[in-house]
Amino acid sequence: MAAPVRQARSFFRLAATLGPGPRGYRAPPPPRHSPGPWWPDPEDPLTPRWQLGPRYAAKQFARHGAASGVPVGSLWPSQEQLRDLETEEREWHPSLAAMQESLRVKQLAEKQKRQAREQLIAECMAKMPQMIENWRQQQQERREKEKADKERRARLQAEAQERLGYHVDPRSARFQELLQDLEKQQRKRLRATQLLSFVLSQ
Repeated sequence: MAAPVRQARSFFRLAATLGPGPRGYRAPPPPRHSPGPWWPDPEDPLTPRWQLGPRYAAKQFARHGAASGVPVGSLWPSQEQLRDLETEEREWHPSLAAMQESLRVKQLAEKQKRQAREQLIAECMAKMPQMIENWRQQQQERREKEKADKERRARLQAEAQERLGYHVDPRSARFQELLQDLEKQQRKRLRATQLLSFVLSQ
C-alpha cells in the first residue's frame, strides 16, 4: 500500500519539475531608429547600391520629411522619365477607345477570313460533281487499260507458247525474252499502222 503512494508522489514531483517555468532567454530590444536621416558614405565600397539611388532619398523624405534635406522637386519624375512612363502606359494600358478600335479591327479580320473560307468551300462544293465525274472516268479508263493490257499479255503468251511448240513456264528467262521480242514487233506494227493512217489522212 505504501509503495504505490510513494510512486505517485515521485511522479507528481517529476511533473512539477518538468512543468512550465522561467526560461534562460532574453530577447534583444527592438531596433531604434535614428532621430534624424542617415546618409551612407558614397565613397565606401561596402555601401549597398540601393542606398545611393533616388529611391533611398525618397524613403528618407517619407520618414523624416523636410528634416531629411531632400529637395521635393527631385522626388517627381523628370521630363524623360515622364515620357517613358506615358509611352509605357499607352502600350500596356491603352484607352477604352483604342481597345474598342483594336477589337473592331480584329473582329472585322476574323469575319473576312470566315467569309473567304466559306466562299472557298462553296466554290469547291460547286466543283465537286464534276470532280467526282472526272474521277470515275479516270477509274474506268484505268480499269479498261488494265483489262486491255491483260488481254494483250495473254494473247502474247499464247503466241509465244505456240511458237515454242510446247508448254513453258511463263517465268522462265527464254519465255520472257520471246515475250519481249513479240512486244517489240507489236509496237512496230502499231507505229507503222499509225504512220500509214496519218499519211492517208493528209
